[in-house]
Amino acid sequence: MVRVFKQLARPLKRAAEHGAQTLIRPTQTLLDPHMAAFASSGAQTRYHHPDPTSMHYQTKGWKAAVKEASIPTTRHDAEVKKNLEIGLPGASSLEDKNIPTFSRGELPHFAGINTFLKAPFCENVHDVGKYDVTCLGVPFDGGTTYRSGTRFGPQGIRRISALYTPYHYEMGIDLREQMTLCDAGDVFTIPANIEKSFDQISNAVGHVFSSGSFPLILGGDHSIGFPTIRGIAACTTKKIGIIHVDRHADIQEKDLDERMHTTPYFHATNIPNVPATNLVQIGIGGWQVPRPAVEHMVSRRTNIFTMEDVEDLGIPKVAEMALERAWDGADAVYLSYDIDSLEAAFVPGTGWPEPGGLLPREALKLVGLVAAEGLCGMEVVEVSPPYDVSDITSLMALRICVDALGSMVANGKLGSHKHIIDKEFVPF
Repeated sequence: MVRVFKQLARPLKRAAEHGAQTLIRPTQTLLDPHMAAFASSGAQTRYHHPDPTSMHYQTKGWKAAVKEASIPTTRHDAEVKKNLEIGLPGASSLEDKNIPTFSRGELPHFAGINTFLKAPFCENVHDVGKYDVTCLGVPFDGGTTYRSGTRFGPQGIRRISALYTPYHYEMGIDLREQMTLCDAGDVFTIPANIEKSFDQISNAVGHVFSSGSFPLILGGDHSIGFPTIRGIAACTTKKIGIIHVDRHADIQEKDLDERMHTTPYFHATNIPNVPATNLVQIGIGGWQVPRPAVEHMVSRRTNIFTMEDVEDLGIPKVAEMALERAWDGADAVYLSYDIDSLEAAFVPGTGWPEPGGLLPREALKLVGLVAAEGLCGMEVVEVSPPYDVSDITSLMALRICVDALGSMVANGKLGSHKHIIDKEFVPF
C-alpha cells in the first residue's frame, strides 16, 4: 500500500517542483504599454495561462474589444444631429452638447416612446419595404386555454426593449449601423373571434413579407403560429420549413372545439408548401403534451427533440440536426419561439409554465445557431406580462429577438428570404 502511494505521489511531487521553478516569470511582451510598464517594474505573472492579449491566445473578450473600433458610428452620429434639430438643443448649463431638451432617440433609456428598440414608428404601413426588418405586435390571447394575458406581450417586450442598446459586444455588431428597423405597431385583432383575428394576422404578416422586409413578430399566444406562417406562405410557391422551440407539441387539430394555442402546427402543416416533414420541434416534453397531439406527430413524421435529447446531444448538435431537417428540400426556414420552452423559474410570465426546460444560455445559443443560416421570419410568443416578475420574461423574449437579428447580420443572412417572394399577396 505504501509503495502504491509513493508511485502515485511522484508525479505530484515533480509537478510541484517544476511549478515552483516555472509557475511565474517576468512579463516580457504585452500589447498594452501600461501593462508593459507594470511588468518592467518587477511584477510577475503566471505564464501557464494564456495572455488574453497575445496574438496567439486572444480570448474572445479581447477580440470583441478590439473589433469595436471597426464598427462605424455613421447612423448614430446622424441620429444625434437629428435629435438636436427636432428636440431642441439642451440647456446651456449642460456640458454634453449632444443632449437635446426633449428626449429623442435611444437615451435616456427610461424615457421616450416605447417602440421596439426605440426604432422609428412606421405609421404608414405602405413604407415598411423601406426597412430591412419590421417589428409588428400581435396582441391576441383568444387562443389560450389556461392563463391569459399574452395580449399584453407586445407592450411588455417593447417596454423592456428600452433597456437595450443596438450594439452586441461579443458578436461585434451594431444593429443601428448594419441594418434598418421600423416598428409598424400592432395588428388589430378581434378579441372575441379567433378566425377573424387569424385573417387579420395573415394579412399583416403577408403585407410585411411581400414588401421584402423581414417580419419580426411579437405575440400573442401560440395560436398565431398558424396565421403568421400562412401569411408568409401566401407570398411564395417555395417550400418553407419551421423550427418550433417549445415545451408543448401544439399540433392537435382542435382544443375546446376551436383552433387554440395547442393547434397551430396541425393547421400550418396543412398548407401545401409547409410540409410537416420540415417541421422541427425542440424542447417538447413534460406533463403538458396532450395525447391527442401525439398521433399527429407520428402520422405526419415531424422531427421531435425532447429536453433529454438536448441534454444528451448538446445544443450545437441539436441545432445542426434541426437545421438539416428543416432545410431538407426547403427554400426558407421560419422560427417560432415559445417562451415557455425555457425553465419555468426564468420565465414566470407565461400562460403554461413547465419546469425542466432550456436554460437562458442554451436558448440563446440555439437561436444564434439557427438564425446564422438565415430565416424568412420569426415570432416570439406566450409572453404574459400580468404574470411576470420584474419584466424578466419580456426581457428574455427581447433577447431572443435581438440575438436572432444579430446572428443574421453577423453571418450576412439578413434579407436572404427575399428570393422566395414570387407571388403577389392576396389578402384573406
